[in-house]
Amino acid sequence: MKYSKATNYALHSIAFLGLLPSGKSVGVKPLAELQKVSPTYLSKVLTTLVKAGLISSATGVKGGYKLMKQVQDISFWDVIQAVEGQNPLFQCGLESHAHENENCFIQSVMNDAERKMEEHLQSQTIEQVLEKIDRRASAFLQSEAG
Repeated sequence: MKYSKATNYALHSIAFLGLLPSGKSVGVKPLAELQKVSPTYLSKVLTTLVKAGLISSATGVKGGYKLMKQVQDISFWDVIQAVEGQNPLFQCGLESHAHENENCFIQSVMNDAERKMEEHLQSQTIEQVLEKIDRRASAFLQSEAG
């Protein structure tokens, strides 16, 4: 199983935004610089997070991105779903007269594993990882914040 690069950048961006002082925002360029990614690509990822209601964006001198929720209220699962969508990871593709897709015994095992992973990711918040983030990132973002 592999999550997209967009999910990687989304999780890191949300965490970096969580380091900002309350009410402050930061532009896409500093976030892209921290992650060594194109600002154009990251802008697309951030737009997805805006549409999901996790962050907001504003234009102008004091513009940029900021969190819409408190870090303790944003789970890893929230961010993953915003980027990856809600489709199951595994879908039984076996269809025959002897096998009904709805009763696939392999699908039930995979669904159970996916539920357990979802529960774990729902229990992990952005707040929990902020303590582990390199403080140089925090200082850099705060210097760039508007």
